[in-house]
Amino acid sequence: MTTTTDAPGAVRQLVGSSRPLSWVNTAYPFAAAYLLAGGGITLTLVLGTVFFLVPYNLLMYGINDVFDHESDLRNPRKGGVEGIVLDSRWHTLTLWSAGLLALPFVIALLLLGSLTSALVLMVVLAAVIGYSAPGLRLKERPVLDSLTSSTHFVGPAAVGLALSGAPLTLAALAALAAFFLWGMASHAFGAVQDIVPDREAGIGSIATVLGARTTVRLSLALYTAAGLLMLAAGWPALLAGLLVIPYIASIWPYRSLSDEHGDRARPGWRRFLGLNLLTGFLLTQLLIWIALRS
Repeated sequence: MTTTTDAPGAVRQLVGSSRPLSWVNTAYPFAAAYLLAGGGITLTLVLGTVFFLVPYNLLMYGINDVFDHESDLRNPRKGGVEGIVLDSRWHTLTLWSAGLLALPFVIALLLLGSLTSALVLMVVLAAVIGYSAPGLRLKERPVLDSLTSSTHFVGPAAVGLALSGAPLTLAALAALAAFFLWGMASHAFGAVQDIVPDREAGIGSIATVLGARTTVRLSLALYTAAGLLMLAAGWPALLAGLLVIPYIASIWPYRSLSDEHGDRARPGWRRFLGLNLLTGFLLTQLLIWIALRS
């Protein structure tokens, strides 16, 4: 049981487990999609943005930290911006907190939305839970791991569109599809650096199956396809397709990387984290321009 004395420690662990650096990566797509689709400043916007800012991330990463505890203890990437090693004494509290914090927001979004938005939200939540939960562990199922991981970030945008009630246009469909391919490319490349430890631990991933070189080249192809898909979004939204160029340039040096040297892709992954901030800024400027033109 948590006492008054150790409550601050519990809060720090819960906040750390929710990956504050990633909060904007899920709240931003929801809010942007909802507003661009004509949703306006509403209670749905506020509740959805808050939900995808913190509760959603605690649910996603909290479950992951609990059931990945043993592997996290041996993971040199843990302990910094890529996530904490959650103290085992807070595992039960984390699971309860993640569920109870998300529940009222989920209920509210279900009541405020339609059948379509409810179905989309349920799919997104299923992907979040199924990624790490025992029995499913989609993160250890090659290819499904990248598909599910991408859903974690594209899902909030899809929920935003569905809650807005706006029809699904070609531009919106192209943007969602491009975002999904971008997400798959990013997850696949991120898995390259862990090929050796994952194989030693008997953990499967898209990278352990395809190997480093093939996985990096697949990521390059997916980034390229994402950029080309944005051509279908029309002017000026198609300019967003140019934002994949820095990602392609960043991972290009690793296109012939051998499996045993997979950890050499780590600098590329760190650049990826920085590129996301730059991309978010540039995308925001583009979205503001599009909004002002309409």
